[in-house]
Amino acid sequence: MSISTQLKSAAAASILAMGGFAVATGAPALAHNHKAKPAQAQADIVQTAIGTGVHETLVAAVQAADLVDTLSSPGPFTVFAPTDDAFGALPDGTVSTLLKPENKHQLQDILKYHVVAGRIPASALSAAIKKNGGSYSFETVAGDTLTASFSGDNNIVITDGANRTSTVTMADVKTTNGVIHVTNGVFLPG
Repeated sequence: MSISTQLKSAAAASILAMGGFAVATGAPALAHNHKAKPAQAQADIVQTAIGTGVHETLVAAVQAADLVDTLSSPGPFTVFAPTDDAFGALPDGTVSTLLKPENKHQLQDILKYHVVAGRIPASALSAAIKKNGGSYSFETVAGDTLTASFSGDNNIVITDGANRTSTVTMADVKTTNGVIHVTNGVFLPG
């Protein structure tokens, strides 16, 4: 069974485990990925990710890391959510290796590197970038730092500890327990 098939099976199992509740947020489809499904109702972060159609790998990773309850709790959280394509761009074998039970703590650390305590809308992040001279560093719940700046076309770009950049392709997906900013890359600590 391929990694893609395994991840899709895991995502389907998560939907079934949640009573078939696969609701998204009412946000428009991703500008850079037309496979995203428009949403109908507001849900928590995990339910929203399940409902987008472009976060199956992220959902499978959250389940493998036992973070579903955390990201379904009241929060609030800001989650930078890599798409399936972003996970697919990692070196071959990376995702399947991280999903192994013996790598659970490493997977938790990577996923927590995508989460910030509090609800931080794109407008607040943009204001912080401007106020701080063009870049703004902030701490994730993993205790590591990310840096936000603007690209030449004024999109928010996040630089991780490995000095890799990812663009926010869709901002301010509202959820009941926070906000999601969809990214085209996976953050890795330095």
